[in-house]
Amino acid sequence: MTSTISQKLDALGISLPKAAVPAANYLPTITTGNLLFTSGQLPLRDGALVHEGLLGRDLTVEQGQEAARWCAINILAQAQAALGDLEKIKRIVKIAIFVASMPEFTEQHLVGNGASNLLADVLGDAGRHARSAVGTASLPLNAPVEIEAIIEV
Repeated sequence: MTSTISQKLDALGISLPKAAVPAANYLPTITTGNLLFTSGQLPLRDGALVHEGLLGRDLTVEQGQEAARWCAINILAQAQAALGDLEKIKRIVKIAIFVASMPEFTEQHLVGNGASNLLADVLGDAGRHARSAVGTASLPLNAPVEIEAIIEV
């Protein structure tokens, strides 16, 4: 028997938070055709960042992966709010991962695995996606990671 997305989240001990409201003049999601685009999601848990600072100075790769995981959870929360039902997701097409990091830090791809692994664990093959992982000097609110997604529905 195939597990539903909700059952997989429950099995992982994940309860989706309420989707975050925009902090500026933008929409949290846009649907065009059969694609849902999410705005960048920060690693928020209970309304606060799970970690702050730069990878390679303030945070370890493992802490970055945890932050990326929470970004992915928040992407799913936005999808739930936009679609009403996560079962409408056909696949995660692509995610773009932004990692606030020191110039010499070169493990953005490993940080991104926190999100990629979570999406694959929850959605199975539909969670496997194309992606970019890039370093940046800083992110809003001193967040270490921000991730946006393109989702086929």
